[in-house]
Amino acid sequence: MSTALVDLLREGLPAEAVLTDPDVTAAYSRDMAGFCEAGVPAAVVLPRTVEQVQHVMRTATALRVPVVPQGARTGLSGAANAVDGCVVLSLVRMDRVLEIDPVDRIAVVEPGVVNAALARAVAPHGLVYPPDPSSWETCTIGGNIGTASGGLCCVKYGVTAEYVLGLDVVLADGRLLRTGRRTAKGVAGYDLTRLFVGSEGSLGIVVRAVLALRPKPSARLVLAAEFPSAVAACDAVCRIMRDGHVPSLLELMDRTTVRAVNALARMGLPEETEALLLVAFDTPDPAADLAAVGALCEAAGATEVVPADDEAESELLLQARRLALNALEAVKGTTMIDDVCVPRSRLGEMIEGVERIAERHALTIGVCAHAGDGNTHPTVCFDAADPDESRRARESFDEIMALGLSLGGTITGEHGVGMLKKEWLARELGPVAMEMSHAVKRAFDPLGILNPGKVL
Repeated sequence: MSTALVDLLREGLPAEAVLTDPDVTAAYSRDMAGFCEAGVPAAVVLPRTVEQVQHVMRTATALRVPVVPQGARTGLSGAANAVDGCVVLSLVRMDRVLEIDPVDRIAVVEPGVVNAALARAVAPHGLVYPPDPSSWETCTIGGNIGTASGGLCCVKYGVTAEYVLGLDVVLADGRLLRTGRRTAKGVAGYDLTRLFVGSEGSLGIVVRAVLALRPKPSARLVLAAEFPSAVAACDAVCRIMRDGHVPSLLELMDRTTVRAVNALARMGLPEETEALLLVAFDTPDPAADLAAVGALCEAAGATEVVPADDEAESELLLQARRLALNALEAVKGTTMIDDVCVPRSRLGEMIEGVERIAERHALTIGVCAHAGDGNTHPTVCFDAADPDESRRARESFDEIMALGLSLGGTITGEHGVGMLKKEWLARELGPVAMEMSHAVKRAFDPLGILNPGKVL
């Protein structure tokens, strides 16, 4: 089978686009998620054109071979992990920005375009593509679409799904499906575009995307507020949102995360604080907005409120937040990064609950959060070489997800389900929703060859 598969793939792909050396293909076997098995691919293909992707899918359908689509493999759910005998379909070489239209405020891109590269491409037109995952310098638009990723600015600008207007998708049998529109409005038929966003490559292969752009906002200023407890910081978040403020960023770092960032980068963050809240505005008068929010933070119990003087100082504070996950990984060498989203009003209960879980399992668990939309990232730090510590890490991860559901939340706000959270999806959705989800999967992928074992 493997020889026949490779021969057929090479009939429609350049020789250098089909990789079979096990030492090379092993590098494509997994994303960044822990506790997720990865199989051994039969081949890795790196197409450059839509026609080449269609050839791969026709070949896979003819031979009943599973296909696992991949981007930059920065995902945190195992959604890009290979299964034994599969074709790994890496889309990183389809990396062209095909069109930028400043009148209609859209960009047309291939899936391998890196998020930051798109930001740089549209900037000369006075435009921005707002979704900015923490891995924005390396993650691809196709991967962002597959996992419905978020980012630091979601509180004001929303997530990836809100910017995907239309898609070109290669289906399991190689047919090309076009969904959505280029227009500002459009409600013709079922919203198939949204169906593919967040489907983790289990329904089709995105080969082109029409994305909405926004005018570049004013320069952003950031405020840092220290709190004696995470609960007090969450109270400040509620006050800010209740008073109608619209920050462009509202992020929280707990004590464990702050200390980890200092240990990694010597940034001089206040280690005595129990929680650090970062608030940003990109309004015409951000200093006035920061002053108003600073007063709300003080009313919630902040021990110190420090607004940045300029954009450079603001960027330094944001860099500390972007380093959080790397810093926590350095604590023990391995992390499990959760992605539980709860209503803003329950954010304090979520963080307190995580603290109790950490104490119960004798583990270090740092929490950073997109506090403005309730999306927490409890990060379990552990030694993967210690079987007992690894067991406790997995148990604590599951308890965190259970806690999130009990607070009216969801098991994932932006990282996706993948392999890591499959067993939890049914608990959240319920039997009727799961039945309908399986029916959708069968309609698009009757042979079950598209990213098997993920999501459902």
